[in-house]
Amino acid sequence: MKTRRFFNGMIVMLIAVAFTSCTNSDNPTNDADTSALTQWQAGKTVSHDAIEAFGGIDKCFAAEPIPDGVWLRMQGKTYKENPYIGRDDLRHIRALHWDYDDQIHVGEMIVNAQIADRVAHIFRQLFDAKYPIQRMLLPDVYDADDETQMRDNNSSCFCYRTIAGSTKLSKHARGLAIDINTLYNPYYRDLDNGTRFIQPATAEAYCDRTWDFPYKIDHDDLCFHLFTEAGFEWGGDWTTRKDFQHFELIE
Repeated sequence: MKTRRFFNGMIVMLIAVAFTSCTNSDNPTNDADTSALTQWQAGKTVSHDAIEAFGGIDKCFAAEPIPDGVWLRMQGKTYKENPYIGRDDLRHIRALHWDYDDQIHVGEMIVNAQIADRVAHIFRQLFDAKYPIQRMLLPDVYDADDETQMRDNNSSCFCYRTIAGSTKLSKHARGLAIDINTLYNPYYRDLDNGTRFIQPATAEAYCDRTWDFPYKIDHDDLCFHLFTEAGFEWGGDWTTRKDFQHFELIE
C-alpha cells in the first residue's frame, strides 16, 4: 500500500512539473507579481473550464502594472530609453479574444495608463460580441519590426517609434494608438511620384475597400463604433493618407 501511494504521488508530481514546464515555455512573464492569466502563453487557445478555474470571465480582462518579465522583453525592442515615457506611464492589458476558428485566444497589449481601463473594456465588449481578432501579441515577439507584425495580422499598441516615412514620433510611442487586424486594414499614402506607399507591403489588395473580406474595419464595424465612442479617431477617416487599422486618442 505504501509503495502504491508513493508511486501515485510521484505520478502527480511529474504531471505537475510537466504542466508548469509547458505553461512557462518560451514565456518569460513568470514573475511573482504576474497573474495566472498572463502565464498562459499569449496567442494560445484557452478553454471555458480554464477560464472558470481562473475565477471567471470578468477576471480575464484587466489593466495592470507591467510585470518584470514583460518589461525585460521590451528592452531595446518596443521600449528604448527616452525622456518622454517610462514604465510607470504604461500598463499591461490582459485580454481574451475570438478568431474565426471559434476558439478563445489569450492576448496581451501594452498601452498608456491614460487609456488602459477604456481599452480593456473595449476588448471585453469585442469578446462578448465574438468579434474576430486574429492575434494580439506584443510587438517584441517580432523584434518590434512593424512590417513583420503587420504581415502577420497582429493587433498591438505601444512601440517607441516614429511615424512611417518621417522623423516624428508616432502616438504608438506614447501608447495612445492601437492597430487592429493590421494585414487586412493597411496604411497607405500616395506619393508625389505617382506611387503608393503601403504597410504592410503585402496588403495592396486590401487598400480597395469596395469589396468584402474578413477582418475589414469600416463605418459599420463594431470595432470602429466602440473605439470612436470611447474618444478615439479612426485612421480610415483621414484624407491625406489612410490607416484603416489605426485608432488613436483624440487629445
